[in-house]
Amino acid sequence: MKVAFAGTPEFARVALAAIHGAGHDVPLVLTQPDRPAGRGLKLQASPVKQFAQAHGLPLAQPRSLRLDGKYPEEAAAARTALEQAAPDVMVVAAYGLILPPWVLALPRRGCLNIHGSLLPRWRGAAPIQRAIEAGDAETGITVMQMDAGLDTGAMLLAEALPIVPTDTSATLHDRLAALGARLIDQALALLAQGALQPRPQPAEGVTYAHKIEKAEAAIAWQAPAAVVERRLRAFDPFPGATAVLGGQPVKVWRGRVVPGSGVPGQVLQAGEGRLVVACGQDALELLEVQLAGGRRIPAREFLQRHPVAG
Repeated sequence: MKVAFAGTPEFARVALAAIHGAGHDVPLVLTQPDRPAGRGLKLQASPVKQFAQAHGLPLAQPRSLRLDGKYPEEAAAARTALEQAAPDVMVVAAYGLILPPWVLALPRRGCLNIHGSLLPRWRGAAPIQRAIEAGDAETGITVMQMDAGLDTGAMLLAEALPIVPTDTSATLHDRLAALGARLIDQALALLAQGALQPRPQPAEGVTYAHKIEKAEAAIAWQAPAAVVERRLRAFDPFPGATAVLGGQPVKVWRGRVVPGSGVPGQVLQAGEGRLVVACGQDALELLEVQLAGGRRIPAREFLQRHPVAG
């Protein structure tokens, strides 16, 4: 089939690679404009753009698809490109732009979305992080038929994936990306055969995965230690979890719940290779931290270099 694609980060690149590898014709790829990244804030192409360029796929990077929005000329150019591409279907994965009605209606078989949760749980922008933060035992991938709502379309395929106690957003992301690539390959094969069976999402169990904000990085020690520990993993690699230890701002990357009590944020132990901080319930032993501009190091190494008052 002719499969247009819209996506931006690595999660989407894995899916695009699967679609391209399966032999589908990809007449157009949409991705977000290049963004400043790194210390030098140089413009950097998205993973999807890099794949498209490496494989000679037609590419467009509109800042908006709204014909009545802030960038109507770019939206109109994108519409012309899509009309000329005449896709049978569009696949969308973590694109980052809202698709207006004209986009949803343009492919003759509509738009399919690869979503990183088991809908209707965790609709929205950050399903991987919010599932870990909430302590969910499992998540998964849902391939759905897109409609005008926020992740409200009919489900086409879904498969669960366990969340293990050591999962960070990075590790869970990689497993979900691979699962999403496999499911979209299946979905397109079934679509070509007319064998996809849409089913509406359940009315119960709807939750929303709100966008991760930088302000969430500050560790809220008054929360139970189990919650703090999950947030460390949920916010790895972005935005990280920040605290002040020994008078220095650090990022905390790993920890484990241990017995202990005290004023939330109080250092209960800072010796014998252990760094333990009181939380609202129980305590958290910090296992891996990072100083500004440095690398991630074990907490015991941090204590050797920067004594912390217990």
